[in-house]
Amino acid sequence: MKDEQIDALAKILKSMSHPIRLKILCLLQNRELSVGDIRNQVETTNANISQHLNILRAQGIIEFRKEANFIYNRITDRRILDMITKMQKLFCPDHKE
Repeated sequence: MKDEQIDALAKILKSMSHPIRLKILCLLQNRELSVGDIRNQVETTNANISQHLNILRAQGIIEFRKEANFIYNRITDRRILDMITKMQKLFCPDHKE
């Protein structure tokens, strides 16, 4: 790998490494979710969820769309989905796909 590739990957992995952000990505793995749905499942505040979603958006890992008063988030990079699936297989043997 080239240095710039290593740097880019390190930034992505760093943004994914926080427990709340990793949980958000697992939730978004198979579906699009509203901010409220994510907040309810992660069980934290709106402000906290917003901060974590902004970090994931800034790295280009997720995108959002607005529909009326709701913001829906989804993973945009297929490589991230593949990585999450692989991590679950390696580290969560009881995980059902």
